[in-house]
Amino acid sequence: MQQDPQAARREALEEAMRRALTIARRGPSDTVNPQVGCVILSPAPDFRVVAEGWHRGVGTMHAETDALAHLPAEWADHAKELTAVVTLEPCNHTGHTGPCALALIEAGIGHVVHALPDPGQQSSGGAERLREAGVEVISGVCEAEARTLLAGWLARQQHTKRDGEPVARPHVIAKWAQTLDGRAAAADGTSQWITGPAAREHVHAERALADAIAVATGTLYADDPSLTARDASGELLVEASLQPFPVVFGHREVPAGAAIRRHPALQGQVSGAPIRLTGDDLTADLATLGASGIRTLYVEGGPTLVSSLLAAGLVDELHVYLAPKLLGGERVAIQELGISSITDALHLTVTGVTRLGDDLLVTAIPENRGSDL
Repeated sequence: MQQDPQAARREALEEAMRRALTIARRGPSDTVNPQVGCVILSPAPDFRVVAEGWHRGVGTMHAETDALAHLPAEWADHAKELTAVVTLEPCNHTGHTGPCALALIEAGIGHVVHALPDPGQQSSGGAERLREAGVEVISGVCEAEARTLLAGWLARQQHTKRDGEPVARPHVIAKWAQTLDGRAAAADGTSQWITGPAAREHVHAERALADAIAVATGTLYADDPSLTARDASGELLVEASLQPFPVVFGHREVPAGAAIRRHPALQGQVSGAPIRLTGDDLTADLATLGASGIRTLYVEGGPTLVSSLLAAGLVDELHVYLAPKLLGGERVAIQELGISSITDALHLTVTGVTRLGDDLLVTAIPENRGSDL
């Protein structure tokens, strides 16, 4: 029995979108730009991939223009029959590159399919521009998969003021390590090391991507952390000027001999001290960090600080490292969140599960993320 043409097209578009999502991951995930992939398909009934491209980082060609650059010359006179399948709505503004919507129009592409609308005030509107030019536009194909890929980037967009001014507050990533029974430390308070070398190495790579790392004074006194991004040998992963800036929440003083006072980012500064915030008003504290230019805040502890941020709806991503160990006892990784019933539980969307040696990293997004200031 011959397949219905519409069903065949829908199946082909979904397959192409998944391919676009796959190649999008080749681009960097640690820049202000999203990971985007584009696949160009031949007409029905073949729906063959004739070109593809992806975004390689700030200042490089966007996925659509990259794919167009790889389009064989034989299709130049038949572009109206082609379909561009893109993981994000083609942009409609001029930044480091020109508008992708215009590039598709000028190339003569007749059909454009995208998974997600562009949330940016300046960059959105590409779909409308394409339609006005007579291009067929289909949206929402593999939307859930695209949201998973771009979860972190989409969350960061919520903190950009609508007029394009600087970030109102940082994108907050809460990280902790715990045993399978949810403990962050043993009865005697020791917590080094819950996880193994591979997980710790991954943490340092994540630190290197952040603008600042935050701890509370409890963690500062208990662990005396350096809050630097280092490799397995102890050498700095990135140069001193690019190391994440240390931030300390709480009222207690930072000890004179604390390792954090030797943080490379503090050397040469008059104060020679980390950013200090009381933690009494977390919303105001995050606004202070945002005003100072900090876009991404990696929160490492302790349980009281992380729990307070979660309860306030100020966490955008969770990075939870799970070790195959049991400790029991009262030293839980997350403390009181003000939740009294299972129906009020804070729901999470899991965006990834990665094995790191014997440990697991679970990344997730809280449903109440993105509280505005």
